[in-house]
Amino acid sequence: MIAVSVRKDGVTVSGHAGYAEPGKDIVCSAITILTETLINSIESFAKDEIQYEISGGLVRIYYRNLSEAGKLLVDSFFIGVCNVVRDYPDYVKII
Repeated sequence: MIAVSVRKDGVTVSGHAGYAEPGKDIVCSAITILTETLINSIESFAKDEIQYEISGGLVRIYYRNLSEAGKLLVDSFFIGVCNVVRDYPDYVKII
């Protein structure tokens, strides 16, 4: 199961969905692309300083004092994650 945590100072995404075999897991792919898009969008559009770590099954994004644009991007990420949780509640949880 993938666990997603969104806090004032960062986002953590951990685990593996286990919906299908690696390379065919649409749940994992959905969460991965939402997370990668969040990182790229904050850096490109909001110009906020963030730090992040990516390793097998774990992404940690750290930030402080996000701009309004940065906050909007995090909120958009959260909405996307909620949509995946709605459709695949046995494979993704918000903590």
